[in-house]
Amino acid sequence: MSEEHPAKKASLLSREYVHGHNKEGWLGLYSEDAIIEDPIGKSPLDEAGQGHRGVAAREAFWETNIANSDIKITIHHSYAAGLECANIVTLDTIMEFGGKKYTQQVNGVFTYEVNEGGELIALRGYWELEAMMKTIKEVAA
Repeated sequence: MSEEHPAKKASLLSREYVHGHNKEGWLGLYSEDAIIEDPIGKSPLDEAGQGHRGVAAREAFWETNIANSDIKITIHHSYAAGLECANIVTLDTIMEFGGKKYTQQVNGVFTYEVNEGGELIALRGYWELEAMMKTIKEVAA
């Protein structure tokens, strides 16, 4: 995957920062009014279905969904067009809840749109909550 395309570069940096638990780096990828829709539409992660727009909303998204999880992002394919790219990915997550550890997996398409300066203006996740729920398993102690 060419790292020279600006949206692909942003997607690779996003993955790197998630893997390294680098909150400042990850938040720094976004323009001030950027939006995260992960997943797109109404879900327990976004009950209004309006996405997470603005600095405070993106920081809350990090704290709720990334900070306390170990997430491995595997990019199977990436396709760029204009100032966007679409990545076909698998997210393997380990999280702790109620003193127990669980795994879950998301398979989907994530799109990254950047502005002319290379800042992310939109991250959108196309994945199905029901399919992810079927993958949740408790990690044996």
